[in-house]
Amino acid sequence: MHTPIPAQDVRPEPGAIFRSCILTLDLATTTGWALRSHDGLITSGTVSFRPGRFDGGGMRFLRFTNWLTELDRLSGPIAAIWFEEVRRHAGTDAAHIYGGLMATLTSWAELRGIPYEGVPVGTWKRCVCGKGNASKDEVVAAMVARGFAPSSSDEADALAILHWAIATNGGIDG
Repeated sequence: MHTPIPAQDVRPEPGAIFRSCILTLDLATTTGWALRSHDGLITSGTVSFRPGRFDGGGMRFLRFTNWLTELDRLSGPIAAIWFEEVRRHAGTDAAHIYGGLMATLTSWAELRGIPYEGVPVGTWKRCVCGKGNASKDEVVAAMVARGFAPSSSDEADALAILHWAIATNGGIDG
């Protein structure tokens, strides 16, 4: 008879977020990212997973996997990941790309025991801008007001999710 292995709670302990390397993502073909390292330094940017002319359909997801692995190797270990939870997409292709990136991210994190969670757009926007339906420009302005210089709304979104994660201890206190 096979004895089931009990599920392990891999969420960071309360307060651990303040001394951990955490990653936040705005998943899309051009993914915005923000990382708060163990020493508190915040870095951010965007990375493109647009397929090349001769790439197969899975190459974008393989590149995303390799990028996550390299980021974890160079800056990690990553202790927790939050990403923008999108419930409505402008088109079918955007929905497929988001779903593929989310599946890739969650399986990558599961294999490494890294906790992850999607954060509804209205939740992090309310924390950062004071209203859940803030525009892209308002999110960028909020991040600039906090001393960042995002190059795009994708990077600003990732920074805003990072701000939310730190301010709410990943939603535990907020």
